[in-house]
Amino acid sequence: MARSAKSSRPAAAGTAAPKRAAADADRTALVRRARRVYRALCDQYPDAHCELTFDSPYQLLVATILSAQCTDKRVNAVTPTLFRQYPDAQRLASADRSQLEAIITSTGFFRAKADNLLKLGAALSTQFDGEVPATIDELVTLPGVGRKTANVVLGEAFGMPGITVDTHFGRLSRRLGWTTLQDPVKVEHEVGALFPEKEWTHLSQVLIWHGRRRCHARRPACGACTVAQWCPSFGEGPTDPVKAAALVREPRG
Repeated sequence: MARSAKSSRPAAAGTAAPKRAAADADRTALVRRARRVYRALCDQYPDAHCELTFDSPYQLLVATILSAQCTDKRVNAVTPTLFRQYPDAQRLASADRSQLEAIITSTGFFRAKADNLLKLGAALSTQFDGEVPATIDELVTLPGVGRKTANVVLGEAFGMPGITVDTHFGRLSRRLGWTTLQDPVKVEHEVGALFPEKEWTHLSQVLIWHGRRRCHARRPACGACTVAQWCPSFGEGPTDPVKAAALVREPRG
């Protein structure tokens, strides 16, 4: 019995190494494929950038809060008036609510957004001397600010790498097979592990641009997609090049 039990152990242990090797090979292939996709999207969208218009961390933070359930184009139409009226956190904190709501009405959910902006102005004024903090732990304590908004501000206003998991980024990262997760924070960490940290902000930009232009939620333009050869979801949309090309559009913002 002892000899039989002893002889079974090496066999059991011996199966672990091939499994680990297979897992490592799968992981390496995933990383290589993901980085090929990223390089191809960089070539496709050499001018990819945050499409919100801003001149300061304060302006970007406010604009990003307004962009929830709204296009960047619409936010950019509203913010010039908003920032003339409320150029800093102190002025925003003391804003007349009805006037603030009137300015941002077209961005949708304007009452909730006005409430967040008033509280944001007060929090920045009282807790951070009117300045936008430059750490994610501090940013997420602000009214209306989650990790997505915080990563936008850190990456675009402060040059600190961050992954912005908006609806486009989440959808594309799942279609491309980089993750199967739905939770934005878990997606952020799982996808981030596939790329060098220095690429995170630009990765977010190119994926968002691709999602707005080709990889749409309902009918992705598969037949006109630059990265189709590496996409396990190829075929979710029209694969005919002519039909797919008709779906490609300039972003609405």
